[in-house]
Amino acid sequence: MMQTAMDLRNKLKSIDHRGYPAYKELRGQYDFRDYVLSIDHVQGDPFAAPSRLSVRVRKDKAGFPAELFNTAAKRITLQDHLTRLFGRWVSGGSFQAKGSGKSGLMSVSRCGQQVLERTALRVDDGNIILRFEAGFPANGRTINARELEKMLFDILPECVRKSLYYASIDQMKLKQAICLCEDQQYIRERLSELKLCAFIADGSILPRESGVSEKPMKGAVAFRFPDSLKVTLKLPNRGEVTGMGIPKGITLFVGGGYHGKSTILQALQNGVYNHIAGDGRELVITDGSAFKLRAEDGRSITGVDISPFIKNLPNGKDTVHFSTEDASGSTSQAANLMEALESGSRLILIDEDTSATNFMVRDQLMAKVITSGEEPITPFISRVRGMYEELGVSSVIVAGSSGAYFHVADTVIQMKEYVPIDITQRAKDAAKDYAGELGEKGFPSYNDKRCPKPDMALKKDDRIKIRTSGTSELSLSKENVELRYLEQLKDQEQTAALAYLLKYAELKLMDGKKSLRQMGDMLEEQLSKGGLESLFERGEVSAQLARPRKQEIMACINRYRRLDI
Repeated sequence: MMQTAMDLRNKLKSIDHRGYPAYKELRGQYDFRDYVLSIDHVQGDPFAAPSRLSVRVRKDKAGFPAELFNTAAKRITLQDHLTRLFGRWVSGGSFQAKGSGKSGLMSVSRCGQQVLERTALRVDDGNIILRFEAGFPANGRTINARELEKMLFDILPECVRKSLYYASIDQMKLKQAICLCEDQQYIRERLSELKLCAFIADGSILPRESGVSEKPMKGAVAFRFPDSLKVTLKLPNRGEVTGMGIPKGITLFVGGGYHGKSTILQALQNGVYNHIAGDGRELVITDGSAFKLRAEDGRSITGVDISPFIKNLPNGKDTVHFSTEDASGSTSQAANLMEALESGSRLILIDEDTSATNFMVRDQLMAKVITSGEEPITPFISRVRGMYEELGVSSVIVAGSSGAYFHVADTVIQMKEYVPIDITQRAKDAAKDYAGELGEKGFPSYNDKRCPKPDMALKKDDRIKIRTSGTSELSLSKENVELRYLEQLKDQEQTAALAYLLKYAELKLMDGKKSLRQMGDMLEEQLSKGGLESLFERGEVSAQLARPRKQEIMACINRYRRLDI
């Protein structure tokens, strides 16, 4: 039943100076005329996790024109922009109310450089729902209702007015964000027809401030394209933009240490996301299905067909349905690749520094000493050509110490002091003097119909606990899932979403009949239609989830050690 703002004010007066648990009497919805405030969950004490609240603003009050959210990409950009706005205003009001513990805290999701879909704020046909946290004030463990009244009746209304109403915000900045989004989507949608797997605009700033910062490095060398790979696009808003197009096929980045090879690869792996203005990588656009492949010693593998790369193991172990609790570098990289294909990836990104050497290449001298019949591994260099020609999956490879891939590469780019130089012909001419691997034609048939069975112990657990640790790890009912090597996870809220998606898949989708590929497609469709909110049948929606890609969703499921196929 809807109550009025005056009802809330009266309740606050009635519980003032009582024990902290009396705050739970405030749960419910209150009409503030211009919006509805919902107190969804009240913390147990002032030192516990903050209380969870939400604000709903009707579209006639919010007033955002439909052209700002008439596509999914624009809607997500609008949501991101408003979340950032509210976050800036609410941070100024945070802790103005005093007390012990988290008293006075007000916060919303902290958005990084990427534009992600979040549960913190959703625009639905112009209606807005905002989810945030607040620390209800107390003196010790005694309610300080006057301070909460200040938060809910003075600070919050001002933050809502300045961030969720079109008439009150900087409309030009919002329009610029939407225009940038349109330009980014235009490039991403044109990649395939231009036979490209990525585009990097001239003048982009690729280096980051530090290894732990996503912000652009000050004074960094701006990106310049080589003329042979020049691509010019006419964007809907920015107009003509020129940059480097990375063609489909096999592209090799080479060069000395510290000249920018890994930097450009990191920019490409992050180019699956749109970025905010000022990031420097706004127009670094990569095929949205791109997957950063690497070795992952010790990971769990369940029923993956790695036979295109590894077979005839001396212990007779099945590699068509390969399972292990403790994978080696080569078996983990082979499984990671086959799982990426299963998830629909059309572009594989590889850095030799994070790869298993015996998975990537086997030199001619070793091949003479150890014959093919004695070596169970068919290296990636032998399959990369067939993977592109038969499956349509491109590869971008960074190599600093081996020229073995010169023979199979379509394009070879040298990075010299962060500037790319097309040396394809020079590399091919040099390779003529050396025997090398040209790659096998075709790609072996493989089993990609893995149908997981439900974890019955999980189905019987009526209190499944979820925990996360940054982008490194999550746990579902005390079972840890290692995610630290999924380098394209960018936000801890994506990790939290993966935990809920894993739980949902286990409880709702796994039946021993649906394949993982089908489940990935079903989850994608569900998230596109109903958002992350659709994972919650009843009760409160978590306010701190960000949408991960299908590649990370399936990678998470694959790393669940209790997966049964």
